[in-house]
Amino acid sequence: MRAPRSTAAALLALAVVAAGCGRGADSTTTKAKQPEIGAKGTETTAAADLGFPVFATKNTTRVGGADPVADAAAVARAVYSGSSRVTRPRAVVLADDRDWRVGLAASVLMSSPIRAPLLYAHGPDELPAATKSALAALAPTGSKQAGGAQVVRVGDVPELNGMRTTDLRGADAPAIARAIDAFQAAARGTTSDRVVVVPADSPEYAMPAAAWAAKAGDPILFTNKDDVPRDTRAAIAAHQQPKIYVLGPESVVSNKALAQLRRLGTVSRISGPSPAASSVAFARFVDGNFGWGVVDPGHGFVFASTKRPGDAAAAAPLSASGTYGPLLVSDDPAALPPALQGYLLDVQPGYTRDPVRGVYNHGWIVGDEGALSVDSQSRIDALLEIVPVNERASPSPKP
Repeated sequence: MRAPRSTAAALLALAVVAAGCGRGADSTTTKAKQPEIGAKGTETTAAADLGFPVFATKNTTRVGGADPVADAAAVARAVYSGSSRVTRPRAVVLADDRDWRVGLAASVLMSSPIRAPLLYAHGPDELPAATKSALAALAPTGSKQAGGAQVVRVGDVPELNGMRTTDLRGADAPAIARAIDAFQAAARGTTSDRVVVVPADSPEYAMPAAAWAAKAGDPILFTNKDDVPRDTRAAIAAHQQPKIYVLGPESVVSNKALAQLRRLGTVSRISGPSPAASSVAFARFVDGNFGWGVVDPGHGFVFASTKRPGDAAAAAPLSASGTYGPLLVSDDPAALPPALQGYLLDVQPGYTRDPVRGVYNHGWIVGDEGALSVDSQSRIDALLEIVPVNERASPSPKP
């Protein structure tokens, strides 16, 4: 039988998604098995070779990289297929992967007007194979708002011969974040009236900011637990008393730091008792035009592991295109945290007569099985499925 176009396209995308293997292009420890197009029904492993259920289920798609470098390359190719000029990005971001904060702050450049997906370099001398391949395939056309640049180099990354580039640097992560903020404001022609402040030393609470920044264009800035860095204070001051949204509980951003921030604008804390619960709180949160406000069915979601903070920036374009949606984090590769299970149950689609007339949820799973297991993916798939209203999935798997 001939596969429907949508299925064939999905399988082609999955092949791209699984292709990258990060910095160790020839390492068996970093190479994920990729789906094969054209597996025959006479083969006993046909279903697995086509990528099911590891790379896709009925409600989820996995970006199966073994590291953030591979995931970033795969996501960029999934969002920008590159088959024509229309489907190529105007610019891409090349960020140093040695500090998760660099990529996180650069996520905002995926928002309007630049719309640049992120790729990772490893310091000033190493451009990973997956990044090289993706950059060549993406072939950015050049962004007028970025001064004609095809690549925005963030942090200490390699030179790129033959491409127009612009550089954003700083002495440390808060300084780089300030430079990114100023660059984004110049590209937009105005500063945002909102900023997101995240803990500089607790990536598990900071990660969800990447998805929102990519979607909304609100900058990500950093604070220490008890004091706000000078560059962060200067960046916020440039926004002229903005609304400041702080991600994370008092254990990672103290009330002392919040008191300093209140001198610069109106402060709201968004948090939960765990990283997973905190990401759920952010997914639910809404304040005027700020926040996802996802409290009902019919949305996209992105799932990543707190053990791989670089995946937050790598996956950010998925939250700013396609089905859009917040980043939810898990600190356990083998089991879905109760906070995520409860939330997905709350927003699970239901129908009374005909599921065709309903709304649907979809989830992107970021990382290989070391990040989120197939069992966790299966549980997410079940909780995303549209079901009769009297047959909602239970919060915990049945024995």
